[in-house]
Amino acid sequence: MTTGSLLAICRVHALRPTTDAVGVSAIDKRAVEGPVKVYALGLTGDVQADRRHHGGESKAVYAYSQEDADYWAAELGEPVPAGRFGENLRVAGIDASRAVVGEQWRIGTDVVLEVTCPRTPCRNFAQYMGQPKWVARFAAAGRLGTYLRVVSRGSIHAGDTVEIISRPEHGVTVADVFEGLSAEQHSRLSEAHSEGMYLSPEIRKVLRRQPAAQDAV
Repeated sequence: MTTGSLLAICRVHALRPTTDAVGVSAIDKRAVEGPVKVYALGLTGDVQADRRHHGGESKAVYAYSQEDADYWAAELGEPVPAGRFGENLRVAGIDASRAVVGEQWRIGTDVVLEVTCPRTPCRNFAQYMGQPKWVARFAAAGRLGTYLRVVSRGSIHAGDTVEIISRPEHGVTVADVFEGLSAEQHSRLSEAHSEGMYLSPEIRKVLRRQPAAQDAV
């Protein structure tokens, strides 16, 4: 299985005002030093301002790959430091944007996380970035990162090894989900769920609105 590294752990630095019903966003995250505990709803000391869209147990942790951050640094002409996209974990050597739904990552010795669903860019993200047409650009690039749920709690440190310890045979990635499932992908994911594999509420919603009989074009 693939092995990478945890470059940085990020927690909320300050709540940012927004124009939506919640009124604040916790997207402003910065790298922190020292060990950080991981529990069911994410990192100790972090905040999920809007759990309906950006939190809860199925979206406890958001991970982003350094390789994708490097792409955006070149596109934007400026550095993309850890936490800039609101991620909790900046990883290297692991393709978070094309992680398979249900694959599990061991970080350090104790923590196990499971890939659940892709990030969907929103207007608060666009407001924070201050880039023209940011939602469309971020989505079109397909470098979305992934949300994960916590399977085993513990503490993590920057520099820890990140190891993919299991990967479901269905092969459907979070990028596939975001781009729209083909009939075959829908069928494989539905079958895996029927056989007992955990699927997040977000993925179950996708399966309900995309019937397996719909052929890919």
